Amino acid sequence: MAATETATPDDMQRLFDRASNWGRWGPDDERGALNLITDGRRAAAAALVRDGATVSCALELPKTPHPDNPTPVRHAMLVAGDVVRPQALQGSTDYFAMGPHGLAVTHLDALCHVFRDGRMYNGYDRTEVTSVGARRNSIMAGKDGIAGRGVLLDVPAALGVPWLEPGERIRPAELEAAESRQGVEAGEGDILLVRTGRDARRERHGYWSSQREGLAGLSVDCIPWLRERGVAVLGGDGISDALPSVIEGWDTPLHQVVLVSMGVHLIDNMQLGRLAAACAERERWAFLLTLAPLRLDQGTASPVNPIAML
Repeated sequence: MAATETATPDDMQRLFDRASNWGRWGPDDERGALNLITDGRRAAAAALVRDGATVSCALELPKTPHPDNPTPVRHAMLVAGDVVRPQALQGSTDYFAMGPHGLAVTHLDALCHVFRDGRMYNGYDRTEVTSVGARRNSIMAGKDGIAGRGVLLDVPAALGVPWLEPGERIRPAELEAAESRQGVEAGEGDILLVRTGRDARRERHGYWSSQREGLAGLSVDCIPWLRERGVAVLGGDGISDALPSVIEGWDTPLHQVVLVSMGVHLIDNMQLGRLAAACAERERWAFLLTLAPLRLDQGTASPVNPIAML
């Protein structure tokens, strides 16, 4: 697989313009492609559940530093069982804090996370995100939860390899090869999950710095494909973008087009190995997927634990 892109900065601007959903759901819309997950599509997704098995698609919250985790989650015990206190109610309490963005925490990006030429999704100005939070396009777009038909495309399995190497880029042909192998197609309103095998590679070789050594992801050639398919949410075991970017001025082109132009929320840093195994065992690659972002007013992201129900 190629580790390069043929698109130029001018090509990217044309992709950005053609993929745009600005105004599609009205001038005040802040939900973006979540509008494609209708009540009917949620009901149809629920009907996919056969045996009721659930699979978490989240990594454990990372409390230990590693190359992709320079600011680990802070976890402290406030009350614990090994410290005796003279009180009637005995128990334990704790405290944790985190920065969800980055390459280590499974999280949902809000549409205010990325700007392009000073604008975010639906044309809102970047100044709508202030020092106290986002007044537009915050994570509250998912305040009632997100549930729909999840579709997992296991690209390494389709290519006959255990994982993709850092910097490799998935083209539409590889996505369609995975669809053909699995007998499933991503369609309008779907929550599309793309496995690169990041977790399997990490289990074999240990952590590496994705910023320095690279990360597998989608080629920018996939942007029109995602737009044509009508994907509502995009997730992966990386950040969807391949690293490093080789297009001047477009450091994370998938984020810059998919979030800003298309209004498609992104789920970053998922754990997809468990789900791939469960799907392969059942020979079913479509399922009910749910995630419940925290109701953090003006937040730019939320840690999430996506649950697939089969």
